[in-house]
Amino acid sequence: MDRILRGIAIYKDPRILGILALGFSSGFPYLLKFSTLSFWLLEEGINIRSVAIFASTGTPYALKFLWAPFLDRVPLPFLTRIYGLRRSWLVLMQLALMAAMLGVAYADPGEDLWATGVAVMIMATLSASQDVVIDAYRVELLAEDEQGAGAAAIVFGYRLGMLVAGAGALYIAAFVSSWGLTYLLMAPFMAVGLAATLLLPEPELDRAVAGVTGMAKLARESLDAVVGPFRDMMQRPGWVLFLLFIMLYSIADRLAATMTNPFLWSMGFENIEIANIAKTYGLVATLIGTAVGGALVRSVGIVKALWVGGFIMMASNLMFCAQALAGHDTTVLIATIGIEKISGGVGSTAAVAYLSALCNKRYTATQYALLSALAGVLSTVLSTGTGWVVDVMSQLGLLLISLRHFGVGGIPDFVHSLGWIGFFSLTALAALPGLAVLFVLSRRGWTGLPDSQPAA
Repeated sequence: MDRILRGIAIYKDPRILGILALGFSSGFPYLLKFSTLSFWLLEEGINIRSVAIFASTGTPYALKFLWAPFLDRVPLPFLTRIYGLRRSWLVLMQLALMAAMLGVAYADPGEDLWATGVAVMIMATLSASQDVVIDAYRVELLAEDEQGAGAAAIVFGYRLGMLVAGAGALYIAAFVSSWGLTYLLMAPFMAVGLAATLLLPEPELDRAVAGVTGMAKLARESLDAVVGPFRDMMQRPGWVLFLLFIMLYSIADRLAATMTNPFLWSMGFENIEIANIAKTYGLVATLIGTAVGGALVRSVGIVKALWVGGFIMMASNLMFCAQALAGHDTTVLIATIGIEKISGGVGSTAAVAYLSALCNKRYTATQYALLSALAGVLSTVLSTGTGWVVDVMSQLGLLLISLRHFGVGGIPDFVHSLGWIGFFSLTALAALPGLAVLFVLSRRGWTGLPDSQPAA
């Protein structure tokens, strides 16, 4: 009983509450770069193919490991002397993110889509960079036995940030009838993370400041910061395969998520309906899935949890096919979002546990940035073509419908929704390569985990 009470008491620690606020600051810009933006683009009359191309704004998250060593070791003039290495970078990133959001607010995609794309890409790059620093800060600030509470706080804060940027933005847009004003009102929310950064202490570990006194030492540390994380990873058996698995594992869930908002919009759901069901209710379902995923990891281990998460994420994509057949049906939408978010919560929790376990604590910032970037790089590339897939499948459906006018029979009614049914069916099949690689890793014991053993 005392252990349970001590475990609960840690969530009153100001550091844990501060990390929750940093999680909010991390999750908040993520939806604004594409998911929420897609509603604005569609309402401006931008075609589905062009909207899908904006999924490429996820590229900085896939490439953030390239500049992670720089953020990990290099001090900022003036700011680092005041705030320390980690907090100085956070202050800079958070202020810059506010400015970038204002830039998006004043862009007009209906008039200049390229300018909007540049503004959003800048915001995404700053957001990805902030994530690198937050991950390093969290690990260094907390003791080893506090890392679990810190992880829970960062995930909860992240989801709250996504809720405000998702459902909150839709509510505001419905009230003010202006997406530009909506993004203008979003910028001040970054003050949540900024306040936490200013109030929290700097971790004792400060590599850059300690290394400045000796150039030779700084050079060695800089080389180790760049080379060490990759060398450590490449010394593990089967490293090529388990990195490939990371790229493939969540691809079905990520591809489906790319087109969820355009899909719901095309089904005739209003912004308020999407905010209530897909965002607010969806957050609750995600938190339930996250809790289930955490319990699953603890009870059966990371590898078995990955199997469960992989299969249920694949199956959940087929619920969107049912939604396409049902059309504008809120009852079916509740079931679709509930199943999709719970399964996604289970799968993402297993994936985060796997990535965390792979990291060598000496290189946590760079390795976690690398691994989390790999988890999204393939889906980011493929997401830019999702609109094309939907469009082509829709054209095929229209062709089949036209054949009815020439007396061709046997064409089912569901061809009216063939574009979306075909797309979500393909995303479900996209999960199979990742599960196939996981089978090989499990049999060979090449998962990269310290206690990796062949599966029975």
